[in-house]
Amino acid sequence: MGDCDDEQPRERSKYKVSMPQILSHTERSVDYTVYCGRWLPNSALFVTLGCRPNFTGVMELNEVGEKDVSIVKKVENKKAFKCGEAGGSQNVNSAFCTGNFGGRLDVWDMQNTTYPVFSCTEHGDIISSIDTVGGGIPGWGSPEILTCSKDGLVKVWDTRVKSSVATIGPDSGEARRECWTACFGNAYNSEQRVIAAGYDNGDIKIYDLRIMSIKYETHCLNGVCCVEFDRKDIPINKIVATTLESGILVYDVSRQTKNGYPCRKEKARVGTVWLVRHLPQNREVFVTCGGSGEVTLWQYHYPEQRYKKDADGVESTVVGSIEEVQNADIASQPIISYDWNASRQGLAVCTALDQAVRVLIVTKLNEL
Repeated sequence: MGDCDDEQPRERSKYKVSMPQILSHTERSVDYTVYCGRWLPNSALFVTLGCRPNFTGVMELNEVGEKDVSIVKKVENKKAFKCGEAGGSQNVNSAFCTGNFGGRLDVWDMQNTTYPVFSCTEHGDIISSIDTVGGGIPGWGSPEILTCSKDGLVKVWDTRVKSSVATIGPDSGEARRECWTACFGNAYNSEQRVIAAGYDNGDIKIYDLRIMSIKYETHCLNGVCCVEFDRKDIPINKIVATTLESGILVYDVSRQTKNGYPCRKEKARVGTVWLVRHLPQNREVFVTCGGSGEVTLWQYHYPEQRYKKDADGVESTVVGSIEEVQNADIASQPIISYDWNASRQGLAVCTALDQAVRVLIVTKLNEL
């Protein structure tokens, strides 16, 4: 991916009144550590997942009202939940995948949560993150689930099969690094799939699922907390990765050249940047969430000339820039989960380590 252009930490900007605002619509305290909050498609329902003090798990289905959030149903689990994602089944509007601290993947029908409709334990440690693709849009191919774990393995699942359909890990004899984040990309038809994965030692690897090999890899200075394509249902375009020690890295991966993929690096003001989430309605807009409880809204700007050739005719890609649009202190503890509502622009849910679930409204996004 090439070397990143480093930038220095910026002074905290003044409150930008004329720009989009990040507002808290509702806030609800919970009696468990909440690790994840995700919307169900085409609804005002979202799922929260977490861990009780006795290390059992809890999953709640919530509904957003005009003034508050109500609990529709609650599921207790023997193992604490770590992560979740909607989808993973042909019934995309009610299917929800969860990964727990015991390495088990479950797929639930949120209309009937008595038992999971699919369950399998293949990871040897906590499932760190989950992503889903396919099944809901004609031409996307079969629904697939992606999991990664502290055991260093990345697995692809198809619920029509009783076990994982692909496993990606180090070669025999190589040390396993904890995989903290993984996501699908390049899924613009039924044949194409790539995976981006980030590891605790700072490695970022892109795997081509068609040939089950590494397409590209690079190394950051710090552990990779989150990595996400700007959209998963288009040919790969950009990736944003966030790291320990305040790193925000934007890679242009639209064209692989001799010089690799260029990168633009920003440095957050305080602490770890736990995650990045792109706005579904505009892939050039994304948020990052930090260890200080801050949500920052960014906009990507393409360069005037995206590709160029040097005097020898060697082509390279030119990375654009990112602009901080707005920021807001939302929580008193790190925000570790954030999810945009795909059908209602500007509506989001986030969870923090202060044991609170917040529904946010971000205004004026249509003006970006």
